[in-house]
Amino acid sequence: MPGKKSRASKKNKKQTALPINRPLAINRQVRFNYDISETVEAGLVLTGTEIKSIRQGNVDIRDAYAQPINGELWLQNVHIKPYEQGNIRNHEPRRPRKLLLHRSQIIHFSSIVSEKRNTLVPLRIYIKSRVAKVLIGLGKGKRQYEKKQTLVDRAIERDTEREMKSMRY
Repeated sequence: MPGKKSRASKKNKKQTALPINRPLAINRQVRFNYDISETVEAGLVLTGTEIKSIRQGNVDIRDAYAQPINGELWLQNVHIKPYEQGNIRNHEPRRPRKLLLHRSQIIHFSSIVSEKRNTLVPLRIYIKSRVAKVLIGLGKGKRQYEKKQTLVDRAIERDTEREMKSMRY
């Protein structure tokens, strides 16, 4: 029948309508407080009301970190606001959430985190093909003088950019 649309064409239209890797929460302070050496994308184990709240952008990862517990990685201290249309089975805002990684990655990151000043911090939470993902970075904490040096370097770079821009015109 010429008037009927196939299911495949409808399915393709739905998939292209969703934005890919749309960031829902970004931790901008992490790059100032830590030297990030490695990053890895991990899945999250969430309940139904949590994913609905995350899709609305009601998530805060500023104080969050990942911690190895019993051979698994758990995301601690992430605040996901309770879903407004939820019922009595709504989730706890700051409960630990399990990260989904390969066994070799878990072993690798667990051994590195056991060293001094190393930690796993979430850099951003985003939706990738209808699934919530978190970008985890392996960071080594900066000391106070390193943070001050970063501020000085940024100011110098900003000034040189202004000088170069004024010289062009």
